[in-house]
Amino acid sequence: MVPLLSGVRILDLTRMLTGDYAAMLLGDLGAEVIKVETPGTGDPLRQMPPHFLEGESAYFLSINRNKKSIVLDLKVPGDKETFYELVKKSDVVFDNFRPGILEKLGADYETLKRHNPKIICCSISSYGKTGPYKEQPGFDLVLQALSGSMSITGDPGRAPVRLGIPMGDLAGSMFAVFSITSALYNREQTGEGANIDISLLDSLVSMLTYVAEYYFIGNQISEPIGSGHMSVVPYRAYETKNGYIVIAVFVEKFWQILCNVIGEPQLGADERYNSTAKRLENREQVDKLLEEKFITKTKEEWVKLLHEAGVPAAPVNRIDEVFSDPQVLARDMLVELEHKKCGKFKMIGNPVKVEGVEDKFKPPPLLGEHTEDVLNEVLGKK
Repeated sequence: MVPLLSGVRILDLTRMLTGDYAAMLLGDLGAEVIKVETPGTGDPLRQMPPHFLEGESAYFLSINRNKKSIVLDLKVPGDKETFYELVKKSDVVFDNFRPGILEKLGADYETLKRHNPKIICCSISSYGKTGPYKEQPGFDLVLQALSGSMSITGDPGRAPVRLGIPMGDLAGSMFAVFSITSALYNREQTGEGANIDISLLDSLVSMLTYVAEYYFIGNQISEPIGSGHMSVVPYRAYETKNGYIVIAVFVEKFWQILCNVIGEPQLGADERYNSTAKRLENREQVDKLLEEKFITKTKEEWVKLLHEAGVPAAPVNRIDEVFSDPQVLARDMLVELEHKKCGKFKMIGNPVKVEGVEDKFKPPPLLGEHTEDVLNEVLGKK
């Protein structure tokens, strides 16, 4: 079985995390991703500190596998004509410029569809192509703040905290990937291209889901609750002798099982705690009871007991522990690539598993590494 996007060619004008990650996901699915970079420095992430391997930025390496790199300056007439020739032989043009930049470069949808009427264009920007903020610069931290996600992250009474991963950028990447793949499917049915406008702010706001609905229906303005959950108890991190574990009693049946594990089976039927609603009312008492229990053993001891009983639980892994976890390793989420300059180095694997399709990873490209090959193979320029 061939990869899902085999035969799809994507011209990737993006740079920085939002576009680089999305384009890598498309490459992992089998698309030919041609990363179009500016002469000299290329993608700014190539210079992102603090860690470098043989001069190559770890940040850049982390999100740029399965791509070819060519160097074109769209402000130079000859390079622009080469770009248009590539557009004629491509399926998707993907960018993350601020609104208005593509028009100045002559790479906007209206221009490109004159060269390829079936082209699919996808633009990711902080705020999208419409609205009062459309020309404002914005990065992940700003979007987390505006979207409300930052206001509900962290511990009660403390300063606002950003999510530990750049969720604004990553959310936009996910929406871009499924929008592009949906547009490709639609083109198969209709023969028509598409002009996709993805806003990072829209993407994060859409992920508020029930938090927003609690406001719409219950007028509840949610606040930080640490690792806890505003609707479920117990559902948070608890300290053990040597670290933290999490317990997720999201389904009622797990409460009695948890009570058995901690040696308090009578609490399962206790009228103060025998339903989610009652445990919410008595959150402090439930948490205090569990805190006193979990501190008596190590996280390894508790996780073993909880897993054997079937209670949803896990240690709070450090990053080094993630990549020695047997489940992560069993799913091939740690891979090793061979880079012509860096030698062997490790990367996160592909989370999409398709029966019959073997993952094939090509290392992140050097700047302009494939310019000659692409021009020869795609355009026949010797």
